[in-house]
Amino acid sequence: MGFLHRLENAWNANGSNLCVGLDPDISKMPEKFASQPNGIAEFCIEIVEATADLVCAFKPQIAYFAAQRAEAQLESICNHIRSHHPDVVLILDAKRGDIGSTAANYAVEAFDRFAADAVTVNPYLGTDSVEPFFAAGGGVIGLCRTSNPGGDDLQMLDAGGVPLFVRVAEMISQQWTQLGDCGLVVGATYPNELAQVRTVVGDLPILVPGVGAQGGSADEVRLHGSRPDGHGLIVNSSRAVLYASRGDDFADAARAVADETRRSCSPA
Repeated sequence: MGFLHRLENAWNANGSNLCVGLDPDISKMPEKFASQPNGIAEFCIEIVEATADLVCAFKPQIAYFAAQRAEAQLESICNHIRSHHPDVVLILDAKRGDIGSTAANYAVEAFDRFAADAVTVNPYLGTDSVEPFFAAGGGVIGLCRTSNPGGDDLQMLDAGGVPLFVRVAEMISQQWTQLGDCGLVVGATYPNELAQVRTVVGDLPILVPGVGAQGGSADEVRLHGSRPDGHGLIVNSSRAVLYASRGDDFADAARAVADETRRSCSPA
């Protein structure tokens, strides 16, 4: 079953557009995990267990694990999600972007090592740079209009009368869809651009970071980015959910924030 089919099932199973991002920061985790050899995995798995029935996807960000030499712990988290919550989509947030055999090895990392359904990629090198990911059978989610202010440096450049991010949306919806299952990243901090991208890409899924700690509004995202059926979005919240509390109630607090966000960004 491909990425898009699994995502449709996940949206409907939990009635949710929410994605919980797994970005473990030892300095913000409850202290009992920071001192344990496998504390990152244990913390993330508790978050998964507290929120799995509220989400359509989990999105581990690989840099948070690699920086702590915790890639093996990431593998165990991905294995846990696969075995205990097989209907939830797993997105590896890696933002890979290269060509040829390098891209092919990144595809092995994402889809074989971590068993992800989809991986985020940087589209700057063009369509041939993502072909190895499609060839490996996984979903590809291309950066389009990112949530950081510096994204304007390139994404808002004029490209034949429209901003460059619109040309990226056109490339993904017209060319990448011929290769396999794909989607786009558009930040919650730019709701008007989100609406513009939705118009360009039709029903393709849009991964929306920036809700919560970065200031994006889940209600605005739903209003501007949803398909007519209320889905079509993967609305990511990371820090607001993960670090809702550093006390013994951290899992309950994470669930409460996740549920509130789910209600705001999902169909009524």
